[in-house]
Amino acid sequence: MSNGGLQAASLSLGYGGAQIFERLDLRIPQHQITVLIGKNGCGKSTLLRSLARLLKPAGGSVVLDGKDIYSQPTKEVAKKLSILPQGPVAPEGLTVLQLVKQGRYPHQTWLKQWSRDDEEAVARSLAATGMTAFADRSVDALSGGQRQRAWIAMTLAQDTDVILLDEPTTYLDMAHQIEVLELLSELNELEGRTIVMVLHDINLACRYADHIVAVANGAVYAEGAPSDIVDEKLISGVFGMDCRMIRDPVYGTPLCVPIGARAAASSTFIQTARERESSYVG
Repeated sequence: MSNGGLQAASLSLGYGGAQIFERLDLRIPQHQITVLIGKNGCGKSTLLRSLARLLKPAGGSVVLDGKDIYSQPTKEVAKKLSILPQGPVAPEGLTVLQLVKQGRYPHQTWLKQWSRDDEEAVARSLAATGMTAFADRSVDALSGGQRQRAWIAMTLAQDTDVILLDEPTTYLDMAHQIEVLELLSELNELEGRTIVMVLHDINLACRYADHIVAVANGAVYAEGAPSDIVDEKLISGVFGMDCRMIRDPVYGTPLCVPIGARAAASSTFIQTARERESSYVG
């Protein structure tokens, strides 16, 4: 493994004596979007928490910029890596501006209190997420998409090269899901941020990820570019589900069409799916 960026080396993780991962090796590609996929309960969020230094491994290590993440001071880690957990909740009455300012905490010391650098970082983060006009609005008065953007703005204000997000589109409608993922994609493209996300939607994962890590049975089942690894065999092996893969007619990425038990029994249905796949690919 190289020394740069974020890596897991022989990582073992578990809860209450139950082992989830054992001797896992994983390297997060720098300046790319990596998406973790897998069944509910397979350990995606556990792995993300460990990468963020929120869950201490039973064995092995998480390495950030060539050093064990636990050997580095907390504030130093927080200047390099930020995490947005699933379903964060803000104190009642907290404004968007107050929330985003919390992202500057790692940069505060007894000798260096609030500064112009902090003001500029907050302003940039509000602008990047389209939340400047909502700065004085209460977080709990926002729509789902706006609220998620506010939390992302706080994460951006932390000004880290690596951003981890646990299911950032959960509970959002389709329009807001795309809104959030487009924002993250833009941040990656324009600013070179390394982004790691847990997503449930396979098709959105294929659309927005540069690199996918599929997790199953306490191990990495496969990893690589979506077009290289996401196929019917992977969906069956990771999710235990029959499907047909076609090419997304707009983005050209793999598109998963799930097949239920009743439909799978119909040879006519399968033949139709094959014909449609050929029309997209051809």
